[in-house]
Formats: sequence, structure tokens, C-alpha cells
Amino acid sequence: MRDQVTKRRPSPKLTKTFQALESWGDRPLQCPVRDVLDRIGDKWSTLLIAALAGRARRFSALQRAIPDISKRMLTQTLRDLERDGLIERQVFPTKPPSVEYRLAPLGQSLLDPLGVLITWADKHHEDICQARLQFDATSLPDSREG
Repeated sequence: MRDQVTKRRPSPKLTKTFQALESWGDRPLQCPVRDVLDRIGDKWSTLLIAALAGRARRFSALQRAIPDISKRMLTQTLRDLERDGLIERQVFPTKPPSVEYRLAPLGQSLLDPLGVLITWADKHHEDICQARLQFDATSLPDSREG
């Protein structure tokens, strides 16, 4: 497991980025990174963005694509993503009205970095599962502080 993980330092540019993130430590509610990660890092947003990556979809198609999301949570997450400018909602004047969701240009710009994260997660999922098993096997309840 450990042999698969490369040990390299972040680039100087990335190091500066991480240091800039630390500078928000005393003002966490104003941190732009936390604000964005609160949205795209929640349980459903990334899955919805991925589901909309290839094409526009209607509500029912999104529900089929992510079957374990409730109607209420799907509605709320779509509203939040629309509010943040990541998706667009189009209502068609039919009876009853039909609604279609698609990625907005801002949401499209998220696909490449999100793809890198998805690839990383897929590549390292087994390593993470093994690390969890090892940790759980060697950790006793209430034996760790924090």
C-alpha cells in the first residue's frame, strides 16, 4: 500500500497556495476556499455535477442517476448549485411544465479539477480502505485524545 504513494513535496506555487489558505485561520467564515468546498464537498453536489457533465437532464433523470438521494435533498442541492452559479435551470412551457438542468460555464470549469479528484479517489480507494482497517485494528476506543 505505502509503496504506491509517491513521497514528493508540493511545488513552490502550491506551497504558497496552502500557506495562503492557512492565513484565513483566524477568519474562517471569510475564507473563500472553505466557502467553495462547503458546496462542492458536500455529499451530493459532486455527484450531481458529475451527472450533468455529459448533458442536460431532467429532475427524474437525475434521481435515476443518483438513486439514493431523496427528492427533498435533490431539490435543495440543485437550488444551492444554481444559487452558486454552477448549474442552470431551464423551464419549458409545456403542460405540465418540464424543467431541465445543465452545467453553467462556471460548473463546466469545475469538471477538470473534479475529474482529477475522482481519478485520485478511484486509484487510492483500496489504500484508504486498508489504512482504515489497520487503524481500526490497532486503535482502542477512547485511547486517543482529540
